[in-house]
Amino acid sequence: MRRVLEATLGESRNGGSRSTASALLLLVAFAAAPLTLLITPTASAQETRKLDESDEWRGPEADPTAAATQLSQAKQALARGDAGRALNLVDGWIERYPTHPLRPEALLVQGDALLAQTEEYKALFSYEDLIRRYPMSEFFVPALERELQVATAYAHGLKRKFFGTFRIIDAGPEAQEILIRLQERLPGSSLAERAGMELADYYFRQRDMSLAAEAYDVFILNYPRSRQINKARLRLIASFLAQFKGPPYDASGLVEATVKIKQLQAIEPAVAQQIGAESILVRIYESEAEKLELQARWYRQTNDYIASERTIRRLFRDYPRSIAAMNEARTLPQLIALLPQAYVRTMPNYVPVRRAILGDEGDEPLPLGIAPRGTPALPATPQESSEPQPPETADSTADANASANTGGANP
Repeated sequence: MRRVLEATLGESRNGGSRSTASALLLLVAFAAAPLTLLITPTASAQETRKLDESDEWRGPEADPTAAATQLSQAKQALARGDAGRALNLVDGWIERYPTHPLRPEALLVQGDALLAQTEEYKALFSYEDLIRRYPMSEFFVPALERELQVATAYAHGLKRKFFGTFRIIDAGPEAQEILIRLQERLPGSSLAERAGMELADYYFRQRDMSLAAEAYDVFILNYPRSRQINKARLRLIASFLAQFKGPPYDASGLVEATVKIKQLQAIEPAVAQQIGAESILVRIYESEAEKLELQARWYRQTNDYIASERTIRRLFRDYPRSIAAMNEARTLPQLIALLPQAYVRTMPNYVPVRRAILGDEGDEPLPLGIAPRGTPALPATPQESSEPQPPETADSTADANASANTGGANP
């Protein structure tokens, strides 16, 4: 280069504008040559980009199937049991292709890889992302099935990890939420049916009988043709019975259980006979009668004898064949002796009632000075059916008048 420059300068000194111009052109050509060599590779490396249908800039790809191939490698690693490698591959894939059509499948693979590493709580985030953003995807139902699998494990006692180490966190609330959402997202399906039964069984195992009864009732309404319908009916009756804590407490559960047992006898008589529905109805009958007996005793303890007599009247009317009715029939003479004579004259004739309940023992005379009305509180003989007897219409007016004159309670 130096020699060329010296030759050029020499020629320019020796004369001639033409030779000078030629030398300058030659000098510029040699000087631009290295710059051209530097620029040419860069220019050739530039890519032409264009807008796609999603209004995003896309460039030419050497292999259009590269994304599918990479996702397939992650799936193969997961199938071989290498969940760690599969998770690394799919994490990189999701970051590299945020809007790729295969993203729903990638999210499912990501959740499955986390699930294989016993990170089921983290896997739920991947499944939820798929379910919420791609409800029309073919992987929507598989993601719901994975969530049901996790919820079932949580419902049966699996704990959540604490800082990714020890399983000490109760996952019951998460199980309930997932099982409820599954029924909302795919109503009427077999998957929703399984979720509904699992939720009801969870409440039953937790001894939350109020929620269990509600869940089983909803299951019966939503899935009347389910193979587990008889199980739901029996569990519903058991839930109602379990809500009754004893005669001093609320007996609404017994009433609901009575209705459901009679429905079961009408719909599935064989199942009702198998569980001993008649004996359960007898137990409910005696429990309701015992509740009235305790109520009548409490009124006597508080010296409210009129209210006690009215409770006994109801006991004789609704539960004449109960043990509680027999007990109160024996104590009735002592109670009548404590009542005002004006009130006693308005009472029904208890002589045939006591004879019907107690037999020969009921022939004991009532206290003197009593002039009972001729209409008995009950028929002379108890009904063969264990159903409650209808109220006596002949006594309703006298009961109302007595309550207004004496101020007695009418429970």
